[in-house]
Amino acid sequence: MTAGGALRADLEGLPEQLWTAVIGRDESAAVRLVTAAADAGADGEALLLDVVAGVQHRVGTEWAANRISVAEEHAASAITDRIIAALARHRPAPPPGSPGRGRVTVACVDGEWHALPARLLAELLTLRDWRVDFLGARTPTSRLIAHLHRTNPAAVLLSASIPTHLPTAHQAVTAVQSLGIPVMAGGAAFGPDGRYARLIQADAWAPDARAAADLLKRGLTTHRARQRQQIDDLPHLADQEYTFIRRSRTVLVRQSLAVMEQRWPAMRSYSTAQRERTAEDVAHIVDFLATALYVDDAALFTTFITWTADVLTARQVPASSLRLGLDVLAGQLHDHPRALTFLAAAAGALPSTPTRPGPGITA
Repeated sequence: MTAGGALRADLEGLPEQLWTAVIGRDESAAVRLVTAAADAGADGEALLLDVVAGVQHRVGTEWAANRISVAEEHAASAITDRIIAALARHRPAPPPGSPGRGRVTVACVDGEWHALPARLLAELLTLRDWRVDFLGARTPTSRLIAHLHRTNPAAVLLSASIPTHLPTAHQAVTAVQSLGIPVMAGGAAFGPDGRYARLIQADAWAPDARAAADLLKRGLTTHRARQRQQIDDLPHLADQEYTFIRRSRTVLVRQSLAVMEQRWPAMRSYSTAQRERTAEDVAHIVDFLATALYVDDAALFTTFITWTADVLTARQVPASSLRLGLDVLAGQLHDHPRALTFLAAAAGALPSTPTRPGPGITA
């Protein structure tokens, strides 16, 4: 089975064969498999979204379960990207003078380096006769706006996979809408039901590439062709908790590490690499807490902490070691009631057995 339902008979067995080639770092074999399937008449959308994207999803699942390493995950993802490129080159060119459906722009929000979901969407839209400008990963909002001034597309489709990019996504959405161009949001960052896309007032949200293409076919409109500030959409930002934590990020991380070392002296013997990893981990906690405050949703932070606990457990690191980091951070934020509430909710979702922190308290 795949995200699109039962796998087509003409693709049966291909996902497992492609997985073997990808995880074995055999790029040539992987490309041969998919191009041969295309030559044999396999449906282009099914090949792209059910086979190639399905294998990439498995890569992420295997990494989270600690069955493949970070290096293996990166190598597999790079091969997936080149498979998509090979399929694009293999695709027949449209007839000369073909009008197509119109022009759209697909981009990742600034800071978002997970480009594969957006790339898959761009390829699907091309298959459906759209003229697509794919701007890739980490598209600065200013560059996006400059591009839109030159091209005036029918719509912009913004992708974000990591929730910490939601504030940047909000900025991009409002900037694009100020030009009178509708914006569709997609990607894991916006929540499984699109709640954060609605919160930042994107004109549409789609759970996957097929749904996005179907929505685009029906047409998008925007009614927000005016400049507005983030606080206009999110009045809870008036309490300044999000702003304080974002601006104090470096200080919060440094102070938290110092307190953790006092409370667990064994940290003083950490190697340089272990200390750097721990600092990165605390920074991730601060970033996700700030984002949860931005959207005023404790569940976003708790989901990150419990996911991290699962990843840690798969790596034989006690998940309850996260509790120390949360407790120490709460001590730094004693004057911020929303932050304290979110930290307490996340701590309450963790295993209760106390233990020492590992060398790096998060994934």
